[in-house]
Amino acid sequence: MTQTPISSNSTGKRIGMVSLGCPKALVDSENILSALKREGYDLSNDYHEANAVIVNTCGFIDSAKQESLDTIAEALQENGQVIVTGCMAKDADDIKRKYPHVVSISGPGDVNSVVTSVKNLLPLPQPSEGPFIDLIPSQGIKLTPRHYAYLKISEGCNNTCRFCIIPDLRGKLVSRSIDAILSEAQTLADSGVKELLIISQDTSAYGVDLSYQTIFFQGRPLKTNIHTLCQELSKLGLWIRLHYLYPYPHLDALLPMMADGSILPYIDVPFQHASPALLKLMKRPASTENLLKRIAHWRDVCPHITLRSTFIVGHPGETEDDFAYLIDFLHQAQLDRVGCFQYSAVEGAQANVIEPKVAEDIKQQRWEHFMQTAQRISAEKLAQKIGTTQPIIIDSVNQDQAIGRTRGDAPEIDGVVYLNQPPATFKPGDIIKATITDADAYDLWANSA
Repeated sequence: MTQTPISSNSTGKRIGMVSLGCPKALVDSENILSALKREGYDLSNDYHEANAVIVNTCGFIDSAKQESLDTIAEALQENGQVIVTGCMAKDADDIKRKYPHVVSISGPGDVNSVVTSVKNLLPLPQPSEGPFIDLIPSQGIKLTPRHYAYLKISEGCNNTCRFCIIPDLRGKLVSRSIDAILSEAQTLADSGVKELLIISQDTSAYGVDLSYQTIFFQGRPLKTNIHTLCQELSKLGLWIRLHYLYPYPHLDALLPMMADGSILPYIDVPFQHASPALLKLMKRPASTENLLKRIAHWRDVCPHITLRSTFIVGHPGETEDDFAYLIDFLHQAQLDRVGCFQYSAVEGAQANVIEPKVAEDIKQQRWEHFMQTAQRISAEKLAQKIGTTQPIIIDSVNQDQAIGRTRGDAPEIDGVVYLNQPPATFKPGDIIKATITDADAYDLWANSA
């Protein structure tokens, strides 16, 4: 189960949470747990100690759906009182048919429905209006280590990519107000957070649904767009890391801030492919962009930038020429961090009707070829860091070693740095200087400078 905090209160009502899927879902889980804590419920990370368990599901691809269904079954077996929320709500009828004893099912981010279900199932013995507000920290319940946090700036997506059903699951783009985001960021900074990971489904599109309106925050007019948001966040003195940026032209305006260190020199841009023909078939935003030219420009403006991306192989309609184009792109682009997925048919995705389909064995071969290529590139690029001195944020310390990350590594998805010093030298959240002494295909080793 998700490692939720445990504390005692007078109600004796404990709620467990299993959070699946992406960081955006993790933020939803944090919001749910914070709301329940405010109501007076205690939290547990043990099936048998909890009076009920919430399963926050993922429904993006079939394997994620199966993991969600398996988790629901496990929670029912181990606890019996299960509330389901998240992206699998689209398949509520299937869930109810397979697991008729589930208490309730609600969609992603629907905090009120989950809280209502918990209160109906486990009513508290005293009024719920606010007596437990002091039991939670000002930043709410966080499921990440204390020194970093995800900050979600919008929900949903306006794109119509044929392989994706996120707009069906989470709706159209809905941007948060810039004052609410900045207030939350300040609260997180005050609580000791050293790194903010900015997330949404389409971070570059932040504010478009609000017509980039200008609002006043602390007496200053601020335009609701990603550039202004980053300018304001940079004033907090934290590591600001941007995820899920689409390569729209206005992305280039962020590069000077990365070059001067205002925000981390890190772009997580989900290219998904490189072949212009397949990108058009996928209906990817900015599919007509010359990606290699854009990448070269980004590196000209910010030479020390880290570029991360994800790709899909085996998408319906992908030809051998498309795949060869992708491999050639990898060699030329020299991306720093790369992930790759084999296409998985998702119920409701437009790509399911595209012909011809790519055979499963061909998908596997292409994936292996891709990953071998990406691994070689990664090893070569990390080897170039040997002898350089890098800022490192410490993530964990145990009796054997301390582990951190460079500015080019996001938690959970990128590589780590193993510190050669005695672990007692550091504590989580420290930002130190370290000289890189060794590297493999994914990780680094270093001595503190």
